Amino acid sequence: MAAPVADSGRWFPALALGVSLFKCLFISAYRSTDFEVHRNWLAITHSLPVSRWYYENTSEWTLDYPPLFAWFEFGLSHVAQHFDTNMLVVENLDYASPSTVLFQRLSVVFTDVVFICAVRECCRCVQDQKGSRDVLNRPSFVLAVLLLWNFGLLIVDHLHFQYNGFLFGFLLLSVAKHLQSQHLQGALLFSVLLNLKHIYLYVAPAYGVYLLRSYCFTQDNKDGSLRWRSFSLTRLLALGSIVVSVCALSFGPFVVMGQLPQVLSRLFPFKRGLCHAYWAPNIWALYNVLDKSLVMLGVHLKLLEETELPRASMTGGLVQESEHAALPSISPSVTLVCTLLSILPAVVSIWWRPCGARGFLRCLVLCALGSFIFGWHVHEKAILIAILPLSILAVESREDAGIFLVLTTTGHYSLFPLLFTPTELLVKVALMMMFTIYSFTALTKLFSGRRALLHPLEVVYLSGLFAVAVACEVVFPLSPWQQKLPFLPLLMTSVYCSVGVCYSFLRLYVSLLRQEEKPKQP
Repeated sequence: MAAPVADSGRWFPALALGVSLFKCLFISAYRSTDFEVHRNWLAITHSLPVSRWYYENTSEWTLDYPPLFAWFEFGLSHVAQHFDTNMLVVENLDYASPSTVLFQRLSVVFTDVVFICAVRECCRCVQDQKGSRDVLNRPSFVLAVLLLWNFGLLIVDHLHFQYNGFLFGFLLLSVAKHLQSQHLQGALLFSVLLNLKHIYLYVAPAYGVYLLRSYCFTQDNKDGSLRWRSFSLTRLLALGSIVVSVCALSFGPFVVMGQLPQVLSRLFPFKRGLCHAYWAPNIWALYNVLDKSLVMLGVHLKLLEETELPRASMTGGLVQESEHAALPSISPSVTLVCTLLSILPAVVSIWWRPCGARGFLRCLVLCALGSFIFGWHVHEKAILIAILPLSILAVESREDAGIFLVLTTTGHYSLFPLLFTPTELLVKVALMMMFTIYSFTALTKLFSGRRALLHPLEVVYLSGLFAVAVACEVVFPLSPWQQKLPFLPLLMTSVYCSVGVCYSFLRLYVSLLRQEEKPKQP
């Protein structure tokens, strides 16, 4: 484990305060339907008894997060009542008074204190190089900027509107605790996180295998192989009691009321279709485009009758079930099998070739990317589950820094469609340019040397994003295609970024499989 950063107490508070004040500039900016989602959840948890929380359906934005997040909203609602009690009325759909907007925006900023604390802990886990290196070029400082000023998290939470910073705080705190060999605390934090938002099941395999292998088995043989007799039942029971206790606290009341099936039906609604409305840049975006291309070719060659084809609902921008016309339709079970197969080598690797907490962190990123690429109804915002933890590896390894630059640039650009109003165009372009330029500059200085962080072909690919941006944000809105093919920019963005995301996934795997066996590290 790296020694704590000696002088972070001087610059970190100023950096964190600057970020928080900057977020306040977006209080009056664009907000998505997620703003109304969370206002409705405030009203549900404040105005209704617990027994009705997961049955209430006055609004289409029903409560579909795990119970601990519902209690989080319940706590916020008791502060919200001092701003405007009308926001807590379930029937007040789309209610957005100035006081309501102010409260909800500030609630995101203030709950980000969990994220700020987590970033501080992660910075303590990074080994700063000794010498004359100035503060601005130290790995700990670069990591703090990459996390606190992360472009994707900034626009998703403070423009689009969500509480991801609060949630990622628990994830990064958990990772930091494992890097510090405080495994029970790390397990507790992750258990709480799962009961706040179940999307983090994406990375649960990494946690489960790592803790079983590196915590429950206390010793290895001299050749690094597993010493089966070192298994500690006490440690397994300690981990199990943590998980069971948190889940019992979260779901227990609903089990007692006989409402567990209802809660689970809200958490896992498999009738929402293969792709989210915004088409996350994953393998299914490429699959959809291939299906469309084959259909067009088949119609042109008179091999398919256009009148007999399924309605093209996948490009309609709606969250719904859809069918492929030329290729086999994909079911949730198929995506589950593909996801499990995609992460299997990563979890097997940390079982047979444990590389300490850094190996766990790499496996976590691979699990997040595998689930993002092959999962069912994946939200484009889920790319942040891979980008943020990868930031830690990026400031410690030249190879990981290169992968980070490809993934973060393509992943962040894929979020552009979330902010589609002309007013936010300049804001999102400026914010992404600043973050991207800083990332390239800071990581290049960090790993100064003759070998570039990116391959020339990677540079060419990333440069192509400029052409995609100009076509989607400038040319298309002025063209006649805007009325006929309104979702063409979304398709272009998803498909182009899918290539970069899938490439980063493969390159991370190559990096993992090339690793030589190393002794276990804390």
